[in-house]
Amino acid sequence: MSADTSGRRNLWQSVQPYLEKESLAAFFLGVSSGFPYAMIGATLTTRLAQDGIDKKTVTAFTLAFLVYNLKVFWAWTVDGVRLPLLGRLGQRVSWMLLAGVLVMAAVINLALVDPGADLGATVLAAVLVGVAGATFDIVIDAYRIETLKPYQLGTGSGMSQYGWRIGSTGAAALALVLAARSGWSVAYLACAMFALPAMITALVLGEPSRHRDPVARRGVGEAFAAIIGPFGEFFRRNGAWLVLLFILVHKVGDTLANLTFRLLFDDLGFSNDEIAIWDVGVGFWAYLIGVFIGGVAYARMGLKRSVLLALVLMAVSNLSFAALAAAGHSNLGMAGAIGFENIASGYGGVVVVAYFSALCDLRYTGAQYALISASASVVGRFATGTTAGALIEAFGYVNFYIITTVLALPGIALFWWMSRSGLVDAAMGTAGEDEGREPDVFS
Repeated sequence: MSADTSGRRNLWQSVQPYLEKESLAAFFLGVSSGFPYAMIGATLTTRLAQDGIDKKTVTAFTLAFLVYNLKVFWAWTVDGVRLPLLGRLGQRVSWMLLAGVLVMAAVINLALVDPGADLGATVLAAVLVGVAGATFDIVIDAYRIETLKPYQLGTGSGMSQYGWRIGSTGAAALALVLAARSGWSVAYLACAMFALPAMITALVLGEPSRHRDPVARRGVGEAFAAIIGPFGEFFRRNGAWLVLLFILVHKVGDTLANLTFRLLFDDLGFSNDEIAIWDVGVGFWAYLIGVFIGGVAYARMGLKRSVLLALVLMAVSNLSFAALAAAGHSNLGMAGAIGFENIASGYGGVVVVAYFSALCDLRYTGAQYALISASASVVGRFATGTTAGALIEAFGYVNFYIITTVLALPGIALFWWMSRSGLVDAAMGTAGEDEGREPDVFS
């Protein structure tokens, strides 16, 4: 066989897992996972800004995302509590249906509030969307990890990110278009339908092949063990505390920057249509390109090198918004900044999510991934909600985005050291099996 033929075969082997049923399922799960984030993220930020709410209050609304970071405290119920009636469909399927209905109800509730008339009711409605969305995420993440085979973690994460972007971007774009024509209430009501793909996927595929049924709990002591068991197992691993530290700090700068983009666009005078075209439109396609690159890079480069590259790209991408802030209202500048940031985020989303998925023990998928994903953004979300508005007003947008770039450097340094010392491999869970154990290029 010629070298050219071998190269084509290897490339095809990198792409083929995208077409397998488990990866396609991950795509539809991602669609439903992404839309609640949009409802209380960029879409709500735009709605509040257009209603004349001040910057500090708008950025404080990002604290609603902290509910996602608290999901670790009830994630064990998704693993261990069997639902009456629905439970006959299976543990994951029954919880998928329940969580999906809760998300739809919460989004409908948010559609019916008026921020200008009752800001308190809007806060409560946003938090309820966060609670329902976080529960939906617990089920979706567990279903995805247990459905994917170990070799599919990279491409499956890629398909999930494709779906997440389509769900969040589609909901955000639909909301902007409908809000301009029919009002925000109609916009939110229409977006509630984005919960359906995950629910339908679970009904069609049934229980995941790698799901392990929870052990029956007969006493208080056993119930308590069910709660703490997933976390005890994780922290008994070699290097687990350093892994958790990395999870906590790796995305601080990126989260701090991303949750303020719509404020920048509003202050630079971009219209809803311009935001829909450049932020949503260009960002959508750039993200999909990044996701594809991430899936192929993960398969060909291996876990450690692909994750390290992702961390560097996500840090540098924040500088593009410093350049946009300096340039002012520029459609070309916005397209360039959004394009680079979304390629970096798409690429990073695939490889980092694959790494986090591989850290899970299959006995505790829901609870452990909830711990990991909640920890990944808690610091950045808290910093955004408590300091972002004040930092922007004190230093201006240019310096603010430079600060977010600097905040990304500790995570890059820590992962490089973990890779060099072997802790990335030592802390891996059963979901990853041999994932990440490529030849060491860091020594």
